[in-house]
Amino acid sequence: MDAFHELQLRAIIRGIEKIYYPILAAFGVTVNAVTIVILSRGKCGLSKCVTRYLVAMAAADLLVIITDLILRQIPIIHRMYIVLTIPVCNIHAVLLYAATDCSVWFTVTFSFDRFVAICCQTLKTKYCTERMAAVVLGTVTVLSGLKNIPWYFMFTSQYTLLESSWFCYVTIHVALSRVWGTIEFIQYILTPGIPFILVLLINAVTVRYILVASRARQRLRGPRSAESTRDPEMNGRRKSIILLLMISSNFILLWAVFMLCSILRPACSFKCLPVRIPFYVWEMGFMLQLLSCCTNTCIYAVTQTKFREQLKNAVKYAFALIIKYIK
Repeated sequence: MDAFHELQLRAIIRGIEKIYYPILAAFGVTVNAVTIVILSRGKCGLSKCVTRYLVAMAAADLLVIITDLILRQIPIIHRMYIVLTIPVCNIHAVLLYAATDCSVWFTVTFSFDRFVAICCQTLKTKYCTERMAAVVLGTVTVLSGLKNIPWYFMFTSQYTLLESSWFCYVTIHVALSRVWGTIEFIQYILTPGIPFILVLLINAVTVRYILVASRARQRLRGPRSAESTRDPEMNGRRKSIILLLMISSNFILLWAVFMLCSILRPACSFKCLPVRIPFYVWEMGFMLQLLSCCTNTCIYAVTQTKFREQLKNAVKYAFALIIKYIK
């Protein structure tokens, strides 16, 4: 693609983002807040362990929307120069990347929890508990914060409003340093590289186990297909695997472009690879990654009947309040 057409494409993407990001921010804050409230009430027919993971995932997604979409992407796309006078960018970076790590790794821990619940019956009673979920989520949160402390020293406190993964001003020493470049590369390998692979592996093993167990159970129960479809144990497993696969697939599909760019960027910067990541690929990665923080509510509404009922009640209640206020 020549320079003229790339500039045209950049202008088109910029126009889309000016509309897309504010709408996505409003939608994301609303659906994640509503999800946290609905799940926290414990009336969706889910175990306390699963509920704790899903609430944590929604809370992490909400933090990503606030720190990344609202406080980073929207000021950049709308050129809000007032943020240049606020000297907190390196602190903002640590919070943003820590929230992103939590969002990603909570998905991994939830996938592993469902793997244990479905495939490891002897370990299930000890691991798949509300207390263990709290320990796992707390550990991930602490490690995510510690992992991202180097960003505080890589970046300065000043914003730049540049369209790149680095939204804080960095010195030439840091920008050209192989040490800091290696740290950045390791950061992106840890998130989202390793989680991406882990989610794929966990889901592949879980699905394989479900298929093998399903065939064995059907053989034991005989050829009575009608009775087999009413098997409560298999129906329970089927619901669990549908929820797991939809959440995991959502993560894999919407993070794929961003993951590729994140891993290739340091290699390209140090001339390890003779390629350049086009601007529009980076922007598509950001747009899809941020969309992934707003879609889990839709997944719950599709797969969970009781969650859907609670969501309908919440919408009716909100409309009733609006009508009452108007009158």
